[in-house]
Amino acid sequence: MKKVCIIDGSRIPFVRSGTKYMGLSNKDLMSAALKGLVEKLGLQGKEIGEVVLGSVVKHAADFNLARECTIEAGLSMRTPATDLQKACGTSLEAVVSLANKIALGQIDSGIAGGTDTNSEIPIEFKKEFSDRMLKLNYARSTADKLKALVGFNPKDLMPNLPGITEPRTGKSMGEGCEQMAKQWGISREEQDQLALESHHKAAAAYETGFYNDLVVPFKGAEKDSIIRPDTSMDKMRKLRPVFDRTETGTLTAANSSSLTDGAACVFVCSEEYAKENKLEVMAYFSTAQSAACDFVGDEGLLLAPAFAVPKLLKRAQLTLQDFDFYEIHEAFAAQVLCTLKAWEDENWSREKTGLPALGSIDRSKMNVMGGSVAMGHPFAATGARIVTGLAKLLQQKGSGRGLISICTAGGMGVTAIIER
Repeated sequence: MKKVCIIDGSRIPFVRSGTKYMGLSNKDLMSAALKGLVEKLGLQGKEIGEVVLGSVVKHAADFNLARECTIEAGLSMRTPATDLQKACGTSLEAVVSLANKIALGQIDSGIAGGTDTNSEIPIEFKKEFSDRMLKLNYARSTADKLKALVGFNPKDLMPNLPGITEPRTGKSMGEGCEQMAKQWGISREEQDQLALESHHKAAAAYETGFYNDLVVPFKGAEKDSIIRPDTSMDKMRKLRPVFDRTETGTLTAANSSSLTDGAACVFVCSEEYAKENKLEVMAYFSTAQSAACDFVGDEGLLLAPAFAVPKLLKRAQLTLQDFDFYEIHEAFAAQVLCTLKAWEDENWSREKTGLPALGSIDRSKMNVMGGSVAMGHPFAATGARIVTGLAKLLQQKGSGRGLISICTAGGMGVTAIIER
């Protein structure tokens, strides 16, 4: 098995949906991030092993998104590309896919990434209208075309906007996470405190220049627009709950990740490729683990990482405390806090995973450069952002190990370990 190197990454600033990237496509966003990485590493016109990219919300015209972005970014036309989608875990799963191929010697290099925009989303008509249009399209005679129009109702022209509700429960992610917060006894104050820390850490990271070489200016944006360095607990307390509007609701706009537009990517390769091309290695991709849970049966929509990490650590022969950094995706502050509680709960761990509880982590090592609550969460882009940022942290430290934990829609989770 060959070692898998993480070389570098690039992303455009993450911005609040409906603002600077309004009307720009997933291709526009992803190509900009990818082009930044290609130019940084001098890959213009070069053929690499494969590009694996994804987007959660796509237009039908984006069916070959990865290939189009690969060409647009200036890589060789001979570079193959693959579209992949695993909800919020998309770009981490893309890294896993490339890492496995590199480890097996099938390819020597690749770029993994993801993009999403809520500012240029596919809007569908009702099924009755779209079915009628298809019949009209396939009609050959005038009589058949007239038949297709019989019974047309103007109300059918009302569009359907894409939803982020779970088909099996009808609940949104926020509603599902609110339910988790109640089950695990996570208070509003705990959530607000984690969100506050996320904003302050992200702001401090920008002040120190941590993101300077990782973020490519795009369309007038030079850094993530959602970060609020001046926010406070007092300001957060004034916001009303958004998913449960009763007095028992705890999730607000302040302690939840915002709808965000953005794109990110990361370059990985074998040690041999890195040496041949004189590339400095940030860190090494070690191993990964996916899992799923029965969220319909009330195991928690976003709790799958609590199932995945015990399996990951058992296989890697590590404990939860054997890490220098923890990158736990902040879909919602409550999701992170529920996951931490699950790892600490002996009864839950024995019953759900068949393994002992993992214990607590040193919270000062968690999301040290900010998380998704502060920086935003363009669904498919978050994994690549986290891999690149964590690799840079390990590079700066000179050694160490990092754990990545990402929850996704559909009651799934993707986790990974990277080392230096």
